[in-house]
Amino acid sequence: MTLIFLLGLIGVVLILFFKSSVVSFLGENNKFGMVLKNTSWFQNFWISGLFLFFMNGLLFFLTCLVLYILMAFLIPYVHLIVMAVAVITSLVLWSIINKSWQGKRKDRLKMAAIGSSFYLILTVIFLYKYVTIEPYLPGDDTFMRALGLFLAIMVTFVAFTACFVITGFSKGKAQIQFHA
Repeated sequence: MTLIFLLGLIGVVLILFFKSSVVSFLGENNKFGMVLKNTSWFQNFWISGLFLFFMNGLLFFLTCLVLYILMAFLIPYVHLIVMAVAVITSLVLWSIINKSWQGKRKDRLKMAAIGSSFYLILTVIFLYKYVTIEPYLPGDDTFMRALGLFLAIMVTFVAFTACFVITGFSKGKAQIQFHA
C-alpha cells in the first residue's frame, strides 16, 4: 500500500512537472470547455473560482460516497481503481478549466486560489483532527487512525497544490520583454 501511495505521489509530481503537455492533451476540443469559454459568468474570477470549489467538492464527495458503498462488498483493490478514476477525473476537470478561462494572470491566480481552497480547508480539518486525536477507550491504540489522518493530510495537500498549479498558471508561455 505504501508503494502505491508513493507511486501516486511521484505520478502527481511528474504531472505537475509536465503540466503544459497534460493540459493540452486533456483539455483540447471539449464541449464542456467550449460551453464554459463562451459563458460570460465563467470569466469572472469569483464565480469561476466558486464553480471550481463546488466541482472539487462534488468530485470529492462522490468519490467518498462510492468508496462508502464499496465497503459493503468484499472485493479487494476496487477502491484503488475508484481513487485512480477520481484523480484522472479531477485532472481532466482542471485542464478543461485551465483551457476555458480567459483573463488576466492575476485574476487566474485568484480563481485558482478560490477553487483549490476546498482541498486546503480539508487539509486544515484533517490536521486539526490529527493534532487533537485521543483514544476512544482507555488503552485504545490511535496509531491506525493517526496514520489514516496523516495520509489524508498528504492527499488533500497534494490535491490543493495540483489544482492550484494546473488551473492557476496559464496555458501559454509568458513573453519576457527587456527594456533598455
